[in-house]
Amino acid sequence: MSITSIASEVEFGWFIPTNGDGEFVGVPVEREPSQQYFVDVARAAEKAGYEFALIPAGGDCWDGWIVGSWVASATTRLKPLVAMRPGLITPVLAARMAATLDRMSGGRALVNVVTGHYPIDLKATGDPLHGSHDERYERTREFLEVVKGVWHHEGGYANGYTFTGSHYQVEGGVCLPAPVQKPHPPLYFGGSSEAGKRVAAEAADVYLMWAEPLDWISGQIAEMEGYLKELEARKGIRRQLKYGIRAQLVVRETEEEAWAAAWRILSKADPEKVTSREKLHANTDATNQKRQMDLWQQSQQNDYVIGPNLWSGLSAIRGGGAVAFVGTPEQVSDRLLEFIDGGVTSFILSGYPHLEEAEISGRLLLPLVKRKLSERRPGQQQGIVPTI
Repeated sequence: MSITSIASEVEFGWFIPTNGDGEFVGVPVEREPSQQYFVDVARAAEKAGYEFALIPAGGDCWDGWIVGSWVASATTRLKPLVAMRPGLITPVLAARMAATLDRMSGGRALVNVVTGHYPIDLKATGDPLHGSHDERYERTREFLEVVKGVWHHEGGYANGYTFTGSHYQVEGGVCLPAPVQKPHPPLYFGGSSEAGKRVAAEAADVYLMWAEPLDWISGQIAEMEGYLKELEARKGIRRQLKYGIRAQLVVRETEEEAWAAAWRILSKADPEKVTSREKLHANTDATNQKRQMDLWQQSQQNDYVIGPNLWSGLSAIRGGGAVAFVGTPEQVSDRLLEFIDGGVTSFILSGYPHLEEAEISGRLLLPLVKRKLSERRPGQQQGIVPTI
Protein backbone atom coordinates (compact mmCIF):
# COMPACT_ATOMS: atom_id res chain seq x y z
CA MET A 1 0.00 0.00 0.00
CA SER A 2 1.39 3.38 -1.00
CA ILE A 3 0.62 6.71 0.64
CA THR A 4 -0.15 10.15 -0.82
CA SER A 5 0.65 13.47 0.85
CA ILE A 6 -2.38 15.71 0.97
CA ALA A 7 -0.93 18.94 2.35
CA SER A 8 -0.71 20.63 -1.05
CA GLU A 9 -4.36 19.79 -1.82
CA VAL A 10 -5.96 21.61 1.12
CA GLU A 11 -8.79 23.99 0.22
CA PHE A 12 -10.86 26.39 2.31
CA GLY A 13 -14.45 27.34 1.64
CA TRP A 14 -16.82 29.88 3.19
CA PHE A 15 -20.63 30.03 3.36
CA ILE A 16 -23.29 32.30 1.81
CA PRO A 17 -26.14 32.81 4.36
CA THR A 18 -29.12 32.75 2.00
CA ASN A 19 -31.69 32.62 4.80
CA GLY A 20 -30.41 35.73 6.59
CA ASP A 21 -27.55 36.63 8.88
CA GLY A 22 -26.65 38.29 12.15
CA GLU A 23 -24.55 38.14 15.30
CA PHE A 24 -26.85 35.74 17.15
CA VAL A 25 -28.63 32.42 16.64
CA GLY A 26 -32.05 31.50 18.00
CA VAL A 27 -33.52 34.93 17.23
CA PRO A 28 -34.95 36.57 14.08
CA VAL A 29 -32.24 37.44 11.57
CA GLU A 30 -30.79 40.94 11.83
CA ARG A 31 -29.81 41.09 8.16
CA GLU A 32 -32.41 39.98 5.68
CA PRO A 33 -31.16 37.99 2.68
CA SER A 34 -30.52 40.10 -0.41
CA GLN A 35 -28.60 40.00 -3.66
CA GLN A 36 -26.20 42.68 -2.47
CA TYR A 37 -25.48 40.98 0.84
CA PHE A 38 -24.70 37.67 -0.87
CA VAL A 39 -22.26 39.51 -3.13
CA ASP A 40 -20.72 41.34 -0.18
CA VAL A 41 -20.10 38.06 1.67
CA ALA A 42 -18.77 36.34 -1.46
CA ARG A 43 -16.36 39.16 -2.22
CA ALA A 44 -15.20 39.28 1.39
CA ALA A 45 -14.57 35.53 1.30
CA GLU A 46 -12.64 35.78 -1.96
CA LYS A 47 -10.54 38.65 -0.63
CA ALA A 48 -9.90 36.68 2.58
CA GLY A 49 -8.38 33.82 0.60
CA TYR A 50 -11.23 31.30 0.49
CA GLU A 51 -11.31 29.27 -2.71
CA PHE A 52 -15.01 28.42 -2.77
CA ALA A 53 -18.34 29.12 -1.07
CA LEU A 54 -21.10 26.73 -0.05
CA ILE A 55 -24.60 27.81 -1.13
CA PRO A 56 -27.02 26.09 1.29
CA ALA A 57 -30.15 24.15 0.40
CA GLY A 58 -33.31 23.85 2.44
CA GLY A 59 -36.82 25.13 2.94
CA ASP A 60 -35.91 28.64 4.15
CA CYS A 61 -32.97 29.25 1.82
CA TRP A 62 -33.02 31.19 -1.43
CA ASP A 63 -32.53 29.01 -4.51
CA GLY A 64 -28.90 27.95 -4.62
CA TRP A 65 -28.50 27.80 -8.40
CA ILE A 66 -29.63 31.36 -8.90
CA VAL A 67 -27.58 32.62 -5.95
CA GLY A 68 -24.55 30.64 -7.12
CA SER A 69 -24.79 32.17 -10.58
CA TRP A 70 -25.21 35.63 -9.07
CA VAL A 71 -22.15 35.46 -6.82
CA ALA A 72 -20.05 33.82 -9.54
CA SER A 73 -20.77 36.80 -11.81
CA ALA A 74 -19.66 39.18 -9.05
CA THR A 75 -16.36 37.42 -8.27
CA THR A 76 -13.37 36.29 -10.30
CA ARG A 77 -11.95 33.26 -8.48
CA LEU A 78 -14.50 32.12 -5.91
CA LYS A 79 -16.15 28.81 -6.81
CA PRO A 80 -19.85 28.35 -5.96
CA LEU A 81 -20.68 24.98 -4.36
CA VAL A 82 -24.33 24.42 -5.32
CA ALA A 83 -26.67 21.58 -4.35
CA MET A 84 -28.15 18.96 -6.65
CA ARG A 85 -31.11 17.35 -4.86
CA PRO A 86 -32.11 13.94 -6.27
CA GLY A 87 -35.87 13.50 -6.17
CA LEU A 88 -36.53 17.20 -6.58
CA ILE A 89 -34.99 17.56 -10.04
CA THR A 90 -34.32 15.17 -12.89
CA PRO A 91 -30.69 14.10 -13.40
CA VAL A 92 -30.35 15.24 -17.03
CA LEU A 93 -31.71 18.69 -16.20
CA ALA A 94 -29.43 18.89 -13.14
CA ALA A 95 -26.44 17.95 -15.31
CA ARG A 96 -27.29 20.71 -17.80
CA MET A 97 -27.69 23.30 -15.04
CA ALA A 98 -24.33 22.42 -13.52
CA ALA A 99 -22.63 22.41 -16.92
CA THR A 100 -24.15 25.79 -17.75
CA LEU A 101 -22.94 27.25 -14.44
CA ASP A 102 -19.52 25.76 -15.14
CA ARG A 103 -19.44 27.42 -18.57
CA MET A 104 -20.71 30.79 -17.39
CA SER A 105 -18.29 30.90 -14.46
CA GLY A 106 -15.25 29.86 -16.48
CA GLY A 107 -14.94 26.40 -14.94
CA ARG A 108 -15.69 27.30 -11.32
CA ALA A 109 -18.79 25.19 -10.60
CA LEU A 110 -18.73 22.73 -7.70
CA VAL A 111 -21.63 20.37 -7.01
CA ASN A 112 -22.93 19.39 -3.58
CA VAL A 113 -25.09 16.24 -3.74
CA VAL A 114 -27.83 16.55 -1.09
CA THR A 115 -29.88 13.39 -0.66
CA GLY A 116 -31.73 14.15 2.56
CA HIS A 117 -32.94 16.87 4.85
CA TYR A 118 -35.68 17.02 7.45
CA PRO A 119 -38.48 14.69 6.23
CA ILE A 120 -40.99 17.54 6.67
CA ASP A 121 -38.99 19.66 4.20
CA LEU A 122 -38.65 16.80 1.72
CA LYS A 123 -42.38 16.16 1.95
CA ALA A 124 -43.17 19.84 1.46
CA THR A 125 -41.06 19.96 -1.69
CA GLY A 126 -42.77 16.92 -3.19
CA ASP A 127 -40.22 14.15 -2.65
CA PRO A 128 -42.17 10.86 -2.73
CA LEU A 129 -39.37 9.16 -0.76
CA HIS A 130 -39.42 11.67 2.11
CA GLY A 131 -39.89 8.85 4.60
CA SER A 132 -37.62 6.26 2.97
CA HIS A 133 -34.04 7.00 4.02
CA ASP A 134 -32.11 4.16 2.38
CA GLU A 135 -34.21 4.20 -0.78
CA ARG A 136 -33.35 7.87 -1.25
CA TYR A 137 -29.68 6.89 -1.41
CA GLU A 138 -30.41 4.13 -3.93
CA ARG A 139 -32.13 6.78 -6.03
CA THR A 140 -29.09 9.04 -5.60
CA ARG A 141 -26.85 6.26 -6.88
CA GLU A 142 -28.89 6.10 -10.09
CA PHE A 143 -29.15 9.89 -10.28
CA LEU A 144 -25.38 10.33 -10.24
CA GLU A 145 -24.86 7.55 -12.76
CA VAL A 146 -27.11 9.45 -15.16
CA VAL A 147 -25.52 12.83 -14.39
CA LYS A 148 -22.03 11.49 -15.05
CA GLY A 149 -23.32 9.54 -18.05
CA VAL A 150 -24.58 12.60 -19.89
CA TRP A 151 -21.58 14.70 -18.82
CA HIS A 152 -19.23 12.16 -20.39
CA HIS A 153 -21.39 11.23 -23.39
CA GLU A 154 -20.24 12.83 -26.64
CA GLY A 155 -23.07 11.75 -28.93
CA GLY A 156 -25.95 13.98 -29.98
CA TYR A 157 -29.66 13.31 -29.60
CA ALA A 158 -29.58 10.66 -32.32
CA ASN A 159 -27.10 8.66 -30.28
CA GLY A 160 -27.78 9.97 -26.78
CA TYR A 161 -27.15 8.42 -23.39
CA THR A 162 -29.52 5.64 -22.31
CA PHE A 163 -30.17 4.40 -18.79
CA THR A 164 -32.74 2.08 -17.25
CA GLY A 165 -33.01 1.77 -13.50
CA SER A 166 -35.56 1.49 -10.71
CA HIS A 167 -35.98 5.24 -10.36
CA TYR A 168 -34.89 6.71 -13.70
CA GLN A 169 -35.30 5.80 -17.35
CA VAL A 170 -33.43 7.95 -19.87
CA GLU A 171 -33.38 7.67 -23.66
CA GLY A 172 -31.22 9.94 -25.79
CA GLY A 173 -29.85 11.90 -22.85
CA VAL A 174 -27.59 14.81 -23.82
CA CYS A 175 -25.89 17.54 -21.79
CA LEU A 176 -25.50 20.76 -23.74
CA PRO A 177 -23.36 22.65 -23.08
CA ALA A 178 -20.72 20.24 -21.86
CA PRO A 179 -18.95 21.25 -18.64
CA VAL A 180 -15.60 23.01 -18.79
CA GLN A 181 -13.95 20.96 -16.02
CA LYS A 182 -12.73 17.49 -16.91
CA PRO A 183 -13.74 14.83 -16.35
CA HIS A 184 -16.58 16.83 -14.72
CA PRO A 185 -17.27 19.41 -11.99
CA PRO A 186 -16.21 17.94 -8.62
CA LEU A 187 -18.95 16.17 -6.66
CA TYR A 188 -19.10 16.84 -2.91
CA PHE A 189 -21.21 14.36 -0.98
CA GLY A 190 -22.38 14.11 2.62
CA GLY A 191 -24.15 11.26 4.39
CA SER A 192 -23.05 9.43 7.54
CA SER A 193 -25.27 6.37 7.27
CA GLU A 194 -24.04 3.12 5.75
CA ALA A 195 -26.31 3.70 2.74
CA GLY A 196 -24.88 7.18 2.23
CA LYS A 197 -21.28 6.10 2.60
CA ARG A 198 -21.64 3.27 0.10
CA VAL A 199 -23.00 5.66 -2.53
CA ALA A 200 -20.24 8.16 -1.75
CA ALA A 201 -17.63 5.46 -2.25
CA GLU A 202 -18.99 4.80 -5.74
CA ALA A 203 -19.70 8.31 -6.95
CA ALA A 204 -18.24 11.18 -4.89
CA ASP A 205 -15.03 13.13 -5.34
CA VAL A 206 -15.07 14.75 -1.87
CA TYR A 207 -16.78 13.06 1.08
CA LEU A 208 -18.10 15.71 3.49
CA MET A 209 -18.59 15.33 7.24
CA TRP A 210 -19.84 17.73 9.87
CA ALA A 211 -17.08 18.66 12.32
CA GLU A 212 -16.59 16.22 15.19
CA PRO A 213 -13.68 15.32 17.49
CA LEU A 214 -10.68 14.18 15.48
CA ASP A 215 -10.99 10.55 16.54
CA TRP A 216 -14.61 10.49 15.32
CA ILE A 217 -13.55 11.95 11.98
CA SER A 218 -10.67 9.47 11.73
CA GLY A 219 -13.15 6.67 12.34
CA GLN A 220 -15.39 7.88 9.52
CA ILE A 221 -12.45 8.17 7.12
CA ALA A 222 -11.32 4.64 8.01
CA GLU A 223 -14.85 3.41 7.39
CA MET A 224 -14.96 5.11 4.00
CA GLU A 225 -11.59 3.62 3.05
CA GLY A 226 -13.09 0.23 3.91
CA TYR A 227 -16.02 0.84 1.57
CA LEU A 228 -13.57 1.79 -1.19
CA LYS A 229 -11.73 -1.51 -0.71
CA GLU A 230 -15.03 -3.36 -0.72
CA LEU A 231 -16.03 -1.60 -3.94
CA GLU A 232 -12.81 -2.70 -5.62
CA ALA A 233 -13.25 -6.28 -4.44
CA ARG A 234 -16.91 -6.43 -5.44
CA LYS A 235 -16.93 -4.52 -8.74
CA GLY A 236 -13.28 -4.14 -9.68
CA ILE A 237 -13.64 -0.34 -9.43
CA ARG A 238 -10.65 1.38 -7.88
CA ARG A 239 -11.37 4.88 -6.60
CA GLN A 240 -9.88 7.48 -4.26
CA LEU A 241 -11.74 10.05 -2.19
CA LYS A 242 -10.84 13.37 -0.69
CA TYR A 243 -12.35 14.24 2.69
CA GLY A 244 -13.85 17.45 4.00
CA ILE A 245 -15.53 18.88 7.10
CA ARG A 246 -18.13 21.60 7.65
CA ALA A 247 -17.56 23.70 10.79
CA GLN A 248 -18.21 27.04 12.46
CA LEU A 249 -15.34 29.37 13.30
CA VAL A 250 -14.66 31.85 16.12
CA VAL A 251 -11.09 33.21 15.99
CA ARG A 252 -9.85 36.15 18.05
CA GLU A 253 -6.50 37.59 19.16
CA THR A 254 -6.83 36.05 22.64
CA GLU A 255 -8.47 32.87 23.88
CA GLU A 256 -10.64 34.85 26.30
CA GLU A 257 -11.97 37.01 23.48
CA ALA A 258 -12.69 33.95 21.35
CA TRP A 259 -14.74 32.13 23.98
CA ALA A 260 -16.60 35.31 24.90
CA ALA A 261 -17.47 35.78 21.22
CA ALA A 262 -18.64 32.16 20.94
CA TRP A 263 -20.96 32.39 23.94
CA ARG A 264 -22.23 35.76 22.72
CA ILE A 265 -23.72 34.02 19.66
CA LEU A 266 -26.05 32.13 22.04
CA SER A 267 -26.69 35.01 24.41
CA LYS A 268 -30.10 36.03 23.06
CA ALA A 269 -31.55 32.56 22.52
CA ASP A 270 -34.64 31.64 24.55
CA PRO A 271 -33.90 28.51 26.65
CA GLU A 272 -37.29 27.12 25.64
CA LYS A 273 -36.33 27.52 22.00
CA VAL A 274 -33.16 25.59 22.67
CA THR A 275 -35.29 22.69 23.89
CA SER A 276 -37.70 22.89 20.97
CA ARG A 277 -34.87 22.98 18.44
CA GLU A 278 -33.37 19.92 20.03
CA LYS A 279 -36.68 18.10 19.58
CA LEU A 280 -36.77 19.17 15.93
CA HIS A 281 -33.29 17.77 15.36
CA ALA A 282 -34.33 14.53 17.09
CA ASN A 283 -37.05 14.02 14.46
CA THR A 284 -34.63 13.80 11.55
CA ASP A 285 -33.59 10.50 9.99
CA ALA A 286 -30.17 11.95 9.10
CA THR A 287 -27.36 10.04 10.82
CA ASN A 288 -24.98 13.00 10.75
CA GLN A 289 -27.52 15.22 12.56
CA LYS A 290 -27.98 12.55 15.23
CA ARG A 291 -24.21 12.42 15.70
CA GLN A 292 -24.16 16.19 16.21
CA MET A 293 -26.86 15.95 18.85
CA ASP A 294 -25.03 13.10 20.58
CA LEU A 295 -21.98 15.34 20.91
CA TRP A 296 -24.10 18.18 22.25
CA GLN A 297 -25.78 15.96 24.84
CA GLN A 298 -22.53 14.32 25.95
CA SER A 299 -20.84 17.69 26.48
CA GLN A 300 -23.52 19.55 28.43
CA GLN A 301 -21.63 19.17 31.70
CA ASN A 302 -18.42 20.49 30.11
CA ASP A 303 -19.75 23.76 28.66
CA TYR A 304 -20.19 21.91 25.35
CA VAL A 305 -16.43 21.55 24.87
CA ILE A 306 -15.87 18.33 22.92
CA GLY A 307 -12.12 18.57 22.31
CA PRO A 308 -9.25 21.05 22.15
CA ASN A 309 -10.74 24.28 20.76
CA LEU A 310 -13.86 22.40 19.64
CA TRP A 311 -17.26 23.57 20.88
CA SER A 312 -20.72 22.06 20.37
CA GLY A 313 -22.73 24.87 21.95
CA LEU A 314 -24.57 25.88 18.79
CA SER A 315 -25.89 22.40 17.99
CA ALA A 316 -29.18 22.67 19.88
CA ILE A 317 -30.04 25.98 18.18
CA ARG A 318 -29.04 25.42 14.59
CA GLY A 319 -29.04 22.23 12.60
CA GLY A 320 -26.29 21.08 10.29
CA GLY A 321 -22.61 21.53 10.95
CA ALA A 322 -22.80 23.49 14.19
CA VAL A 323 -19.54 22.44 15.89
CA ALA A 324 -17.12 25.37 16.07
CA PHE A 325 -13.36 25.84 16.19
CA VAL A 326 -12.85 28.42 18.96
CA GLY A 327 -9.53 30.02 19.94
CA THR A 328 -6.59 32.14 18.89
CA PRO A 329 -5.14 32.00 15.37
CA GLU A 330 -2.27 29.88 16.69
CA GLN A 331 -4.61 27.43 18.43
CA VAL A 332 -7.12 27.06 15.61
CA SER A 333 -4.43 26.77 12.92
CA ASP A 334 -2.86 23.94 14.94
CA ARG A 335 -6.25 22.23 15.20
CA LEU A 336 -6.76 22.52 11.46
CA LEU A 337 -3.33 21.02 10.86
CA GLU A 338 -4.26 18.09 13.08
CA PHE A 339 -7.34 17.45 10.94
CA ILE A 340 -5.22 17.78 7.80
CA ASP A 341 -2.81 15.22 9.23
CA GLY A 342 -5.84 13.01 9.82
CA GLY A 343 -6.78 13.10 6.13
CA VAL A 344 -9.05 16.16 5.75
CA THR A 345 -8.34 18.37 2.74
CA SER A 346 -11.53 20.45 2.39
CA PHE A 347 -12.75 22.84 5.09
CA ILE A 348 -16.11 24.60 4.75
CA LEU A 349 -16.14 27.26 7.44
CA SER A 350 -18.52 30.00 8.56
CA GLY A 351 -19.20 32.38 11.43
CA TYR A 352 -21.71 34.92 12.73
CA PRO A 353 -22.09 37.33 11.08
CA HIS A 354 -20.61 35.88 7.91
CA LEU A 355 -19.43 39.15 6.39
CA GLU A 356 -17.30 40.24 9.34
CA GLU A 357 -16.12 36.74 10.24
CA ALA A 358 -14.87 36.17 6.68
CA GLU A 359 -12.74 39.29 7.06
CA ILE A 360 -11.51 38.35 10.53
CA SER A 361 -10.58 34.79 9.57
CA GLY A 362 -8.95 36.03 6.37
CA ARG A 363 -6.80 38.41 8.38
CA LEU A 364 -5.97 36.26 11.43
CA LEU A 365 -6.25 32.60 10.45
CA LEU A 366 -5.93 31.69 6.78
CA PRO A 367 -2.53 33.29 6.15
CA LEU A 368 -1.16 31.57 9.25
CA VAL A 369 -2.42 28.08 8.48
CA LYS A 370 -1.34 28.36 4.83
CA ARG A 371 2.09 29.54 5.91
CA LYS A 372 2.42 26.62 8.33
CA LEU A 373 1.50 24.25 5.53
CA SER A 374 3.97 25.79 3.10
CA GLU A 375 6.79 25.65 5.65
CA ARG A 376 6.44 21.94 6.24
CA ARG A 377 9.23 19.93 4.68
CA PRO A 378 8.11 16.74 2.90
CA GLY A 379 9.23 14.60 5.81
CA GLN A 380 7.17 16.71 8.20
CA GLN A 381 3.95 16.40 6.29
CA GLN A 382 2.00 13.83 8.23
CA GLY A 383 -1.21 14.33 6.29
CA ILE A 384 -1.56 11.04 4.46
CA VAL A 385 -4.34 8.78 3.33
CA PRO A 386 -3.98 5.25 2.01
CA THR A 387 -4.02 4.72 -1.72
CA ILE A 388 -5.78 1.46 -2.49
